[in-house]
Amino acid sequence: MMLPTPKRFALCAGAAEGSSRLNAFDNALLEAEIGNFNLLKVTSILPPGAEYVETLEVPPGSLMPIAYGSIVGDQAGELIAAAVGVGLSEDTFGVIMEYSGKCSRLEAEEMVEEMVREAFRTREMQLVKVMLKGVEHKVIYAGCAFAGVALLY
Repeated sequence: MMLPTPKRFALCAGAAEGSSRLNAFDNALLEAEIGNFNLLKVTSILPPGAEYVETLEVPPGSLMPIAYGSIVGDQAGELIAAAVGVGLSEDTFGVIMEYSGKCSRLEAEEMVEEMVREAFRTREMQLVKVMLKGVEHKVIYAGCAFAGVALLY
């Protein structure tokens, strides 16, 4: 049985501290406004015709397909970042890329944008628009940076 194809998508990002690495991840999800959903990590294809939405109107506990990048750090003073990029075509599917690392938000977004452009070149598709969202965080104790593209039904 196949799951239905998502019809909408949203970009989300959050960064936070926690008393442990897992709590930092959970807190970053809450900051990104997806902490009360059950995330299903997916690979990076945006369904044809998917519509961008700014807000997530989904009941708590819902299963949410999401392509994401995240990083957790526990070295005080370390700068970490995560970013996602969505490449849109005029008439077919899109491509999602995600990145996380020890860098700034801007560096993560630049990396993701180039990955989107390469994915379109490789597929010999025309890229008409790139959407980016990223976040950075300077670690205090245990910190997390998270960025994702949620796929909604």
